[in-house]
Amino acid sequence: MFQEASTNTRRLTGAGRDVSLCRMTLAYTPYDGSSKPFTIGLLQLEPERWIEPDGDLNEQVLLKRSLVAQHGELVLRAEAGTEEAQQEVLDLLCDYLPAYHPDSYRADANHIVVAGGDTDIADESMMPLHRAGLLVQDDLVIMRKGDNGWRIAAAFLAFPSSWHLSEKFGLPMDEVHAHVPGFEGGSRNAGLINRMFDNLAPGRIVVRWNWSVNWSHALYHPNAKSAEEKRGVPAERAFIRVERQTLRKLPISGDILFTIRIYLDPVAAILAQPNARELATSMADQLEAMSDAETAYKGLTEKRAEMVALLRKTEGVKTAAR
Repeated sequence: MFQEASTNTRRLTGAGRDVSLCRMTLAYTPYDGSSKPFTIGLLQLEPERWIEPDGDLNEQVLLKRSLVAQHGELVLRAEAGTEEAQQEVLDLLCDYLPAYHPDSYRADANHIVVAGGDTDIADESMMPLHRAGLLVQDDLVIMRKGDNGWRIAAAFLAFPSSWHLSEKFGLPMDEVHAHVPGFEGGSRNAGLINRMFDNLAPGRIVVRWNWSVNWSHALYHPNAKSAEEKRGVPAERAFIRVERQTLRKLPISGDILFTIRIYLDPVAAILAQPNARELATSMADQLEAMSDAETAYKGLTEKRAEMVALLRKTEGVKTAAR
């Protein structure tokens, strides 16, 4: 799964057409079979790998600023009473980032200098989670336990993957995952998530991956493309949207901080990798193994056959008759 991150780009062509400048080295490839779709799949994470800024840091932080200004509570929202937990997140990042990533972050009085810009961490006109979110490329979600289980109590969600914060805010995990196959309320996975949240020890960090297919290069992606919109985008111009998700329990509040980092991998770049055959085989196998419900949840009902055909062509194996 792990591949060295790089900002190296080159121009690719597919089916005789330019497919834009693409990042050629991929940070993570959970579609290689190392992470099975629709499973929890948590792994222990060392502290130095918790937050991973890269060459897109400044650009994405500027985009987050713009999205908050444009969309307000659609991307940044918090319950009353979460202020101390928000501050705990901000303090945690202010200690962590300059210590582990001194090339990207520098503490300067009440400011954190971030890759050419800065964030005033003492600016009380912004809630603490707002300030924290402008330090990193990751989205930040604070989970709090109540009578109905763990719920979304505060969030800076600039880069959603086909969901709306307004629809999920304040809901317990069973309802947040109500439409995810295998994670519905009362399911084994739903129970495992709640127990895992309960038992996560402060100081321990865990990580998991998710991936889906997108039909545009948009980090802010609250709405899935319609079937008609997808039909206009050939499979070789699609993007694999990788979510790197981490969880850690905040030691003071006892809340859980959930981080989500988005990587958009052009399919054309994936198929240009030295190990393209292996990646294509694994991705095609996983797409074919999905149930109809899983395929629909991923928004692939209309395009799965086309995507699989492209991947099988790359691996040099004919698509098996189904």
